[in-house]
Amino acid sequence: MIRSELVAKLAEENPDLSAREVDMIVTIFFDEIVDQLKSGGRVELRGFGAFSTRGREARVGRNPRTGQSVNIPSKKVPYFKPGKEMRQRLNVS
Repeated sequence: MIRSELVAKLAEENPDLSAREVDMIVTIFFDEIVDQLKSGGRVELRGFGAFSTRGREARVGRNPRTGQSVNIPSKKVPYFKPGKEMRQRLNVS
């Protein structure tokens, strides 16, 4: 599912809201998650999962085109841990 499909689905399920309003809500929702992660926080959605960040150490990589060594700086990367309810719903036989 892509963002536009999510907005369309939410607009369909909430006929009292316009597609523009739903799009604004989705944008605010995603922006708030990013802002919280950016400040070093954690976002937990009960039954769904938790978003956090993990650090990656600086390392030396290789440019695949030239084979030349490239220094890659340390950085934060997003991490998602699914909740128990999500794992159970995904593994129903």
